[in-house]
Amino acid sequence: MSKIDPRLTEFDRKMESTIEALNRELSGIRAGRASPNLLDPVKVDAYGSMMPLNQVGTVSVPEARLIIVQVWDKGLAKSVEKAIRDANLGVDPAADGQNVRVPIPAMNEQRRQELAKLAGKYAEDARIGVRNVRREAMDSLKKLEKDKEISEDELHRISADVQTMTDDHIKKIDEHLAAKQKDITQV
Repeated sequence: MSKIDPRLTEFDRKMESTIEALNRELSGIRAGRASPNLLDPVKVDAYGSMMPLNQVGTVSVPEARLIIVQVWDKGLAKSVEKAIRDANLGVDPAADGQNVRVPIPAMNEQRRQELAKLAGKYAEDARIGVRNVRREAMDSLKKLEKDKEISEDELHRISADVQTMTDDHIKKIDEHLAAKQKDITQV
């Protein structure tokens, strides 16, 4: 976008951070190779609260198709196994003492479709996030107009800028999704 209204920079930054979060989630989807990022969205019920997996154990990739989570507290191994299973990542974890082994299945057509669907879910969540920021920006602008800090004409002009900014970010999300789905479905 060429010239952005200074009042919109905060909302533009929030939309950009939504896209950065999407990129982190998409980087966890690996076509056939194990990646510790695959387990980033997993939250474990530990000590009475939901904690990110990397706060209860060390995630490593000793082989191309195996992820191992070395749980720091052996009593949490079953909770970690359950959390990974419940995350619907298409993997079948197995607790083995203080370690949780997560074999990455071979990439058959069904697995590719599952991963493409997961990428689509992440992208839709990002679109919703961008739309929520748009709604927040519009509410803020309406309040400024109501408080007589901007005119009605300014409200309409800046509202159009917000919509353009939203459309640009949605387009970026769609481009990231298309690239990831192409990466996943290539044989």
